[in-house]
Formats: sequence, structure tokens, C-alpha cells
Amino acid sequence: MKYIKTDWKTPYYNFALEEYLMNKAPEDSYLFFYIHKPSIIVGKYQNTIEEINKDFVDENGIVVARRISGGGAVYHDEGNLNFSFVQPADREDVNNFEKFTRPIIDALNELGVEAELSGRNDILVDEKKISGNAQYYSKGRILSHGTLLFNSEMSNLGKALKANDLKIKSKGVKSVKSRVANIKDYLDKDMSIYELKNHLLSYMSHTLGIDEYVLTDKELEDVYKRAEEKFSKWDWNWGESPKFEISKTDKFSCGLINVKLNVKKGKIIDCKIYGDFFTRRDISELEEFLCNQTYKKTSIENALKDINLWDYFYGINIEDFAKLITN
Repeated sequence: MKYIKTDWKTPYYNFALEEYLMNKAPEDSYLFFYIHKPSIIVGKYQNTIEEINKDFVDENGIVVARRISGGGAVYHDEGNLNFSFVQPADREDVNNFEKFTRPIIDALNELGVEAELSGRNDILVDEKKISGNAQYYSKGRILSHGTLLFNSEMSNLGKALKANDLKIKSKGVKSVKSRVANIKDYLDKDMSIYELKNHLLSYMSHTLGIDEYVLTDKELEDVYKRAEEKFSKWDWNWGESPKFEISKTDKFSCGLINVKLNVKKGKIIDCKIYGDFFTRRDISELEEFLCNQTYKKTSIENALKDINLWDYFYGINIEDFAKLITN
């Protein structure tokens, strides 16, 4: 595995590097860490305006950035250490968060932090979340990345993100802030966030075998171009929020799904799907497939038999998805 040292504090560049390593780099495995200035990071399929408290974000100059992976919105600041693994993979590796979080968990355990993977994609300590993880799969390669709350400003985290009632109800907690914790509070000795990064790197060097890799000038040029032409753009980070007549939302094992539709003369004419789910294929394919379908549960069920729904929503059956759309 190759380790890339980066110093970018703005999310656009680190996300551009992730995309570059997914699409352009040789068939090698990569690891890198990054720390961002105050930012909200939204998942690929989320509706940004519905995930953030915009007034607080604007007043405090918080960066809003969209990543290429699915999953939910998270808050980053300089007390938050992030890690990214990019490597060859099979489709079976999608949603296998145990494989990619195990080195992180074991390294934290070595420090006396009793961390464990819980639920779909969270690392918990004392039943509180210290890490959320997300994935993106494309053409035989996977990006699996996550946060590590080390000494993050919890009051800003709670104010910057909107808490979704369905997610809170499913977790049995009252707010975003009440279900998260900082790693620093569970350490036996004082440590900086950079010392934590060095510990993780040292641990993985011994267990995974790591060599440092320096990006070439040409590779850096590609990363900067992606950051400037895609990841820093309003269209990517915010996008249009068109008006829809029908909006259906529910929480499933794969995550929150919000389907917005326009229906005319019994046919679906517009479809947009938002949520914090993870996919094996791009959700725009399913949106396009649903357009022109008859807006009736049995009709949608019959149509969906022609595709593998689990490529889009792992673990959902056709009947439940058709019921979500039409009920």
C-alpha cells in the first residue's frame, strides 16, 4: 500500500485526489489522511439544502463540499482527522466496512480506546459515534473513507447539521450532538491530532506494509484541475433543487431514501432520489428508469423485476421500494 502525504485544508483538493486515484491512478492501493478547516461534507446523493443549517453555515464561513461517495452529511474541523483507502476491489467489498475500519479500530484499541464497528458504518466508543464511514465503487476500484472525531467543536457540529427525525427515531437518541464523542476524551495520555495520525500510520505500516508515494507534477496538475472545475463548483456542491409534487421518505437498513416525483396523466415524468445510502451503480440510472413508468405499485414492481435493485439500495426488496414510491 502506498501512503500519500497531503496538507490541503480545503476539501475540494482532497476529494479531487480521491477521484483521481479512483479513475486515473495505476492499479495500486493508496492511503492518505487529511484535516479540513470547518466544513460540511455531504454525501453524493444528498440534497444539500435539506442537510445543513444554512444561516449558521453562512454566518460562520463554513465550507460546503460534496464527496463522491454515498452516505450522510458530516461536519469537519481541525479537530477531525480523516482517512481514505483507495484500492482494487470486487463488488462484494461494497458495504464491507469491517475490512476497511479494522486497522483503524485496532490502532485505537492499542491506545486504550475501546472502539468497535457498529451498525452500518459507524465506529463507536462507549456507545457514542467517533467515526462515520462511506464508500464509492467504480470499475473494479473502491474508495472507503471515514472521519475520526478527535477534538472537534461539538457545539458547531450540532448547529451546522440538521438532525433528521427518522434517523434520530431509529437510533433512539435526541440530537446529533448527543450521539457523538471525541477520541481525546478516552485517551489515557495527552496526544495531539497529529500524533494520532502518526500512530495510525505507524500501526498500518507494520500491519499492512506501507511505502510513501509522492505525486508527480502531472498528477498534481490533474488534481488541481478537478478541484477547480468540479469540486469547488456550486453546481456540484449545491445543485438545483427543482420543485416536485410528490415526496416520499423512509428509513431502511441501507439508509434514508427520499424519492421526489412529478406525475402527469398517471406516468412518472420527473424523478430525483436523495439519501444517505451507498450504491454499486449510479443512482441516476434508476431515476431515468423510473421515468415514463406508470405510477402504480404493481406496475412499478413489474418494471423493477428487469433490474437488480440491490445495485442501488442494498438489502431492499422490490415490494418495499414500490410501496415507498406509491403509498
